[in-house]
Amino acid sequence: MTASASSLSGQSSGQRSPEHIRPEDILATAEALRWEIGADFHDRLVEDIYAEAARIASRAVTRPGEKPRFDLDRAIDRIVTSRTWGFPIMILLFMVVFWITIVGANYPSQALSWLLLDQLYPLLLQAAAAIGLPAWLTGILIDGAYLSTAWVVSVMLPPMAIFFPLFTLLEDLGYLPRVAFNLDHVFKKVGAHGKQSLSMMMGFGCNAAGVISTRIIDSPRERLIAIITNNFALCNGRWPTQILIATLFIGSLAPAYLAGLISALAVVGIAILGVLLSMAVSWFLSRTVLRGEVSTFSLELPPYRPPRILQTIYTSIIDRTIYVLWRAIIFAAPAGAIIWLITNIHIGGSTIAEYLIHFLDPIGWLVGLNGIILLAYVVAIPANEIVIPTVLMLSLLMLGNQGDYQPTGIFLELDSLEATKQILVASGWTLLTAVNLMLFSLIHNPCSTTIYTIYKETGSKKWTTVAALLPVGMGLLVTFFVAQIWRLFEML
Repeated sequence: MTASASSLSGQSSGQRSPEHIRPEDILATAEALRWEIGADFHDRLVEDIYAEAARIASRAVTRPGEKPRFDLDRAIDRIVTSRTWGFPIMILLFMVVFWITIVGANYPSQALSWLLLDQLYPLLLQAAAAIGLPAWLTGILIDGAYLSTAWVVSVMLPPMAIFFPLFTLLEDLGYLPRVAFNLDHVFKKVGAHGKQSLSMMMGFGCNAAGVISTRIIDSPRERLIAIITNNFALCNGRWPTQILIATLFIGSLAPAYLAGLISALAVVGIAILGVLLSMAVSWFLSRTVLRGEVSTFSLELPPYRPPRILQTIYTSIIDRTIYVLWRAIIFAAPAGAIIWLITNIHIGGSTIAEYLIHFLDPIGWLVGLNGIILLAYVVAIPANEIVIPTVLMLSLLMLGNQGDYQPTGIFLELDSLEATKQILVASGWTLLTAVNLMLFSLIHNPCSTTIYTIYKETGSKKWTTVAALLPVGMGLLVTFFVAQIWRLFEML
């Protein structure tokens, strides 16, 4: 069979182009293949079909007098997709994942911080001084680009290296499609397509990938709803921010033995809030500007598969952890250099950063944030991963200018989570600031990659603008009301 097939391909490729192959050549090759297959080919094919049908029937059909066969997949699905236990199990599983991530990331984070900040940073300063590097260039390269990158690696790498393998494990096991199955009915109720639950689950990895995955939705109207609301699914770049802020400010409110659990509950609560916001906006759009009939589809649940631990770890570290970390680094290094420049270039006695921060501070106060955070979100439009590094760099450099910290080497203060919290508190952070940052991180505008992907998928500047600005407006509105209600209760 191989020889005959190759002879035909050789003839077509070596002697003539495929469009000039003669019909008699094809018939001659077919005849040769028929002889090689054998006369009993059709009999064997039919036997295999009947054998496969019998195997499927033996699993699905219960004959009179026989006991029902035990099917492990169905037994598990009766629990994890039930109306009673489906959602509690989903919340519990994600809470366990976040708890393991929060508790497990502390020690490697401290080790990386010690290596990159306590040990390597002074060596780089000594090397710069030894080769006679100008002070301004040392500041840009080492105090700006390097320290920003070092903080990203030391703080973001450990939680990502734990969270992404666990999340990928749930995905490979076949559980995430069950989550989509549980949410399917709810999405239909709010006027969205059931497959939006699948694109939302993809958005938990990357919103740009979630936007592309909406191609599985045939209806243009429902696909547009899924694209606009995908930003409310926490992406890779926002998970570390949520985990860090919850650990520093929410978990610290509880006793030490409950801190990890409380932090995990806070992150799960933010993720659930994102799902609820996605449904609320879908409901609003489907009854106003994108009104129409809801279409139906069939959702096939894959079988449960035994976890492939080594492959899962390799895939999650290479495809997710390293990818997100590299993306954070390539944006963090230039952002760090820019931040050092705007905090060290003086105009009229004040730095550029001080002018911008003082201008944004009144708006930040209204929404329970501050000017540093709002400026950080402007700088971090290219990538969500650098929001916290930008906030810390701005905070530390502003404190250094005020004389509260040394203007050089200030990142050495970040050798532990508690020191990180002290820097933020010294910059005026309160529990309200932390809560509203978690909320704004959930609701704010998509990153530049996602915005570009939305434009490529929709081909519409109007809908791209809506998808980019609607979350910003919602984020400011939600944080404004939370800040006012919070302050009202503080006054009582």
